[in-house]
Amino acid sequence: MKQPGAILPLMEQFSTVQGEGQFVGAPSWFIRLGGCDVGCHWCDVKDSWDALAHPSVAVEDLADAALDSGRKIVVVTGGEPAMYDLTPLTAALRKRGLRTHIETSGAHPITGQWDWVTLSPKKFKACLPGSYLVADELKIVVFNRSDLAWSLTHAEQVGPECALYLQPEWDKRDEATWWILSHLAEHPAWRLSLQVHKFLGLP
Repeated sequence: MKQPGAILPLMEQFSTVQGEGQFVGAPSWFIRLGGCDVGCHWCDVKDSWDALAHPSVAVEDLADAALDSGRKIVVVTGGEPAMYDLTPLTAALRKRGLRTHIETSGAHPITGQWDWVTLSPKKFKACLPGSYLVADELKIVVFNRSDLAWSLTHAEQVGPECALYLQPEWDKRDEATWWILSHLAEHPAWRLSLQVHKFLGLP
């Protein structure tokens, strides 16, 4: 599902701090695109799934808003942002001197020029082999205890410099965090990622 490169369906855009993974705490501008065909049952932004429910916005306007925010890091997320050709968007952001980050399941080809790729594979739609090759960060959401073993199969496919994170699903964070902490004792290459923005009540 590719839209014309000049426009993208926008669910929301906002200033916050990155709450997860390698850049936790970094002031960031988020662009959340509408549209997702992955369908995680525990998804906390299901309103993003229907692309047609959200207005189409020119990438130049998206880049201008990001620049006006004063934030230097722009995180493109969804939904599933890789459903679209993001080459024009990253070009517009880079032209304005902004750093480009994406958060994706890797189920679609990752287009555009990215300074940081967070790959978060999901069981509901397979990650493409090529997505592992460009991942700077692998983030596995832990909903069931079996997700810990599942995460290791993905770690085998990313590069040696890729950062590895296990993140408890928010509604199961108490028990899942303890599962992860026990797992880290035996797999020290991994790190715990918590959704800090949610603890702080930020978007």
